[in-house]
Amino acid sequence: MTAIPLAIVTTIALAGCTTQQTLGWLPTEPGLTNQVDRVIGLWVTSWIVLLIVGAITWGLIIWAAIAYRRRKGQTGLPQQLRYNMPIEIFYTVVPLILVLGFFAFTARDQAAIEAPLEDPDVSIEVYGKRWAWDFNYLTEDVYYAGIQAQETGPNNAIDVDALPTLYLPVNQKVEIIIESRDVLHSFWIIDFLYKKDMIPGGNDTNYWYFIPQEEGTFMGKCAELCGEYHSLMLFNVEVVSQAEYDAQMDALRAAGNTGRLGAEFNTNANLPGTTGTTEEE
Repeated sequence: MTAIPLAIVTTIALAGCTTQQTLGWLPTEPGLTNQVDRVIGLWVTSWIVLLIVGAITWGLIIWAAIAYRRRKGQTGLPQQLRYNMPIEIFYTVVPLILVLGFFAFTARDQAAIEAPLEDPDVSIEVYGKRWAWDFNYLTEDVYYAGIQAQETGPNNAIDVDALPTLYLPVNQKVEIIIESRDVLHSFWIIDFLYKKDMIPGGNDTNYWYFIPQEEGTFMGKCAELCGEYHSLMLFNVEVVSQAEYDAQMDALRAAGNTGRLGAEFNTNANLPGTTGTTEEE
């Protein structure tokens, strides 16, 4: 029965919030991908629960400080209690329920996000490298070799137009194959609210499946500290119509960027402990 008044109070409170507040100040918009709304729901619900718990906790602290403060004329110690079984059960069971609840909902949503999409329309292999990105559009058999972000101007502004650009067709099932050429990186499209580690060595390939549902330009970056120019390991994401996507693939093909930039370009291919051969070999 307590869920109904809680839902009413929450609805009234959220009704006066701005759009950004209802998103929990996440850097996104609802519906950008088939996964974004799920992440928003988990994040916002968690904060609502935590705010309620925080309000109750602070209320009890303030009440105890006022109700049991030392009065004028009082001396000595107040009556000492060894324990209060109901209270101890309460503050043991309730946190346990909260932790298990957060774990269960997080595991549920992560399992849904990590689930592969059958027969993806587009398969793209992404290599992170210090400090840029290579994109292999495997379905189209073309590639894009990126360069490190360039700082321009007196305030070290980034030349956004020179960033590597990943093109994605809107409303198509996308498979991202995530690799590293050298050290640990992390592939993060900020507005899509998800990131995956890029692990060198070729034995721990990560995958990410999603459907971009709105056209637009978004920012991506490396989310794993990877060296001196980590902050410049940026890229653009362009979600475009199928016609625009096909045109971009044709442009790469016309530029001679056919094939795949594979593991043979990994900088750790000849490190101690390796055979000096590539995966393909």
